Parts: sequence; C-alpha cells; structure tokens
Amino acid sequence: MQRTLDRRLSSISTTFKRYLYQDIDWRDNLIGIKGPKGTGKSTLMLQHIKETFPDTSEVLYASLDDFWFTTNSFTDIVEDYYAYGGRYLFLDEIHYLDSWQTILKNLNDNYPGLFIAYTGSSMLKMEKGKGDLSRRLIEYNLTGLSFREYLAFEGFKDIPRISLQNLLKNHRSIALEIVSDGFQVLPAFAQYLKTGYYPFYKQVYEGYGSRLKNVVSHILENDYAVIEKVEQSTIRKAKKMFMILAEQVPQKPNMSELYRELDTDRNQGLKMLYALEQAGLLSLLTDTPRKLSDLSRPEKIYLNNPNLMNAFAMQPNIGTIREAFFLNQLNQSYQVTYPPKGDFLVEGKYLFEVGGRKKSFDQIKDIKNSYLAIDETEVGYGNKIPLWMFGLLY
Repeated sequence: MQRTLDRRLSSISTTFKRYLYQDIDWRDNLIGIKGPKGTGKSTLMLQHIKETFPDTSEVLYASLDDFWFTTNSFTDIVEDYYAYGGRYLFLDEIHYLDSWQTILKNLNDNYPGLFIAYTGSSMLKMEKGKGDLSRRLIEYNLTGLSFREYLAFEGFKDIPRISLQNLLKNHRSIALEIVSDGFQVLPAFAQYLKTGYYPFYKQVYEGYGSRLKNVVSHILENDYAVIEKVEQSTIRKAKKMFMILAEQVPQKPNMSELYRELDTDRNQGLKMLYALEQAGLLSLLTDTPRKLSDLSRPEKIYLNNPNLMNAFAMQPNIGTIREAFFLNQLNQSYQVTYPPKGDFLVEGKYLFEVGGRKKSFDQIKDIKNSYLAIDETEVGYGNKIPLWMFGLLY
C-alpha cells in the first residue's frame, strides 16, 4: 500500500484545488468526503496528504475497492499501523467496506488520537443502529466543477466565489470587470457545458463522452449495488430509467407510464428515481422544499448537469441544457423549487426564467424579485443576468 500511495502522489498536482479543499477543517479527527463518482474526491484527499506529510510513512492510505482486501483483513492492518505509532488513516471508497459505519465507530472509540478521513459515494447515508457517527463525524459534499472553477482549472481566470445576493445586485459591474481585458467568456462557457463539469476531462479529451458513460455504468453496477444491496434486475431497471429520462427531460413526468415501461410499481420506481438523484445523475425539482425521507413525485426531472445531457441525449435541447446548468449550479448552496410561474424559485423568494438572449419578462412580469438568466450574453443589465454568471456561486 505504501508503494501504491507513493505512485499516486507522484502524479498528483497541487496547482489547482477544488473549492472544498479550503472549506475542510482537517483538524477534526473523523472526516467524510462524499460526492458523485468522477468529481475529484480522491484527488482532493491525496493533495492534502502530499502537502501535509513529506514523510508518507506516517500515513496509512487504502483504497477499499482494491482486490487485495478480499483476502486481507482491514482491521488487522490498522491494528499493526497504530501499534507502530501511526495516527493518520486515509480511506478511499469507504462504501466497499462491509459494515463501514460500525467499523469507523469502533476505530474512533478504540484508537485514541487516530485521525480518519474517508471518501465515499454521494449515495452513502447514515443508517440508524449501525454505529452512531452523527456526534463525531464531520461530513462534506463535493460536486462537479462550477464554471468558476473550470475557468481557474483552464488557466483563464481566477475569480472569487460570489453570493447569490451579490450577483443579483452587482452582476453588471462584476461581469464588466471579468471581460475588461478582452477575455471571451462565452466560448469558454459553451465548452464547459459540453465537457467541463467532471475534472477528468483533461485526461481523456476526445474520449470524454465514453468515459462519462463508463462512470454512469460503474455507479449503477457497483456503487448502487454495494450501497443499496439491490439485485441485478433492479440495476437493469435503473439503467433503463436513466436512458428513458435522458431522452425526455425536462418533463412533468407521467410516472405511471414510466413504471409500466419499467415493469415496476410506484414504491420501487420512486426509490430508483431518488437513488439516481443521490448518485448525481438526475436532478428532481419539486414544488415544495423536500424532507430527506420524502419520496414524493417530482414536478420536473433533469439530468444532473449539461455534460450528461451531451453524452446521453441523442439531440440535446439547448433550452434544457441552459435550465440544467442553472439548477445544477444553484442546487449546490441554495434551495430551488418549481414555481407556479417561471422556471425556478430560489430560496422561496427569487423567481427566475432561463433562456436565450431574446427571452422576455412576459411570463413573469409584475412579479416581485423576478429575474431572467440569459444565455449568449456577456454583460447584463437590470434584472437580466448572463446565465454564465450563475456558475460563479461556488
């Protein structure tokens, strides 16, 4: 494992770091980093190791999906490591460890001073009665690249995060400053919508679409199977559901028709639908804020991000791509619901219509706090805000 860690660290760059890197308080002794596959969780953790531990022999790093663990005991390895003075444990793909919650609790209880950080699928959830980690675990969520991060990753611009309130109030002056040196933001935005959401795009270039399809298959065939303990028949249905929705989003779904096509019932159908959302593959828009246990019928369904649309939809609709981008970027930090009028209601207060440069206020005129998110526009004015600027929020 030591040689594996050294090899991985040798290929890790610390030049660019995800937004979450600075948000994590690495002093806490039990840290979890969740997120969809392909968003850079492992890289983030390895960057921390590389910058913090010049001597990697101080660290025990293990990727728990490694075949090595089929014949070797994870707990025995930790016992040996701790007995020789080791205090820093980093675990990748924690969901491949059977009874992971109970094991983490026992490690935290039985090994004083042991620091533990792990990564896991966004589908992971705490199960009551299997190790109470809620009092001791600090958990973070990592999504794909924002447009702001993409610009930094490409070396175009280093733009600080801005709040939604600042954007609504000062979008014109912020945009003018960004494009003041002649930077052409719209071509960069168009490329981001096609291939910029998952950081691995720099490793595959022309093979990005194929890699993205492999990621989706891995999520459903491995992560979904391991975490939810579902049968192969359910995995096949979830795959079919995803492909059907990829061709039809956005829509006010006819759930009964969808269940019939999948040969399933309402209960299993909703469970699959929400599992696809938890996996970072779908975004489900409801007309009221959702509780964690609420599996109600969504008002509208989108693929999680425009990159997925471009990879899976035969003829992706530009209007849908714009809406998927807006929802994806706002969902990170804000509550978004489906309004009676307009496209999106944010924080129960701000109403948005999303469209091209010719979009008008006709559908939401005379409504307080209403805005247009306009594509194909570098600099907006009044309540017309360039769509790309909603990618500066995280």
